[in-house]
Amino acid sequence: AATGAPGPGGLAQRAGRVRERIREACRAAGRPTEAVRLLAVSKTRSAGEIETAAAAGIRHFGENRVQEAAAKLPAVRAEVVPHLIGRLQRNKARAAVRLFPVVESVDSVPLALRLSRIAGEEKRSLTVLIQADLAGEATKTGIPAVELDRALAEIRELPHLTVAGLMLIPPFDPDPEAARPWFARLRELGERLAVSGSLPPEPELSMGMSHDFPVAIAEGATTVRIGTALFGPRTPPPEPGA
Repeated sequence: AATGAPGPGGLAQRAGRVRERIREACRAAGRPTEAVRLLAVSKTRSAGEIETAAAAGIRHFGENRVQEAAAKLPAVRAEVVPHLIGRLQRNKARAAVRLFPVVESVDSVPLALRLSRIAGEEKRSLTVLIQADLAGEATKTGIPAVELDRALAEIRELPHLTVAGLMLIPPFDPDPEAARPWFARLRELGERLAVSGSLPPEPELSMGMSHDFPVAIAEGATTVRIGTALFGPRTPPPEPGA
């Protein structure tokens, strides 16, 4: 395409390669392939690219910014399930409820309260994942592990929200193995919270990206968030205000 976006053949071939790598990682971990959902990270990608990926059999798409998603998702004609995976500012909560049936980045009790109230007003129900903060990085949000029990006790009682599991963005390291301890810790947290009744018996674990998803699958990921490996290298976004 003239924009530099990968053509349909290219994207379909990449999707096939990613699926094969997911199958291999599941085989190596002794897990069924259907235990892992492929979430295509479509931030900065066009509605056309989302439709091309949907034609290749991908149904779930992850967006980082409500504003960007609001501008392009209405143009997507394919049947897709959009997930919000980026930080949600509270003033964008109503738009998010209208756009996204799944919000993976619930990072505080006040945000959950707001989403529940708005979902009720909009006569919608949301599936949510709780973003866990395991590393305490200043640049990232999330609920610290020590506060998860208390937070979940409040959030799981909210009407209009279904808490499905946990989401993690570990500290970035080009070495995929560096993320393994974080993935293992999220799995252990998920297991403990499931036993205590704070999470469903088999909680969703959204973790792993293009460079480290086989490691995430080995450690129990149920959703892997893949952008570059599917769509190709990302063109830099325009400067703010441009």
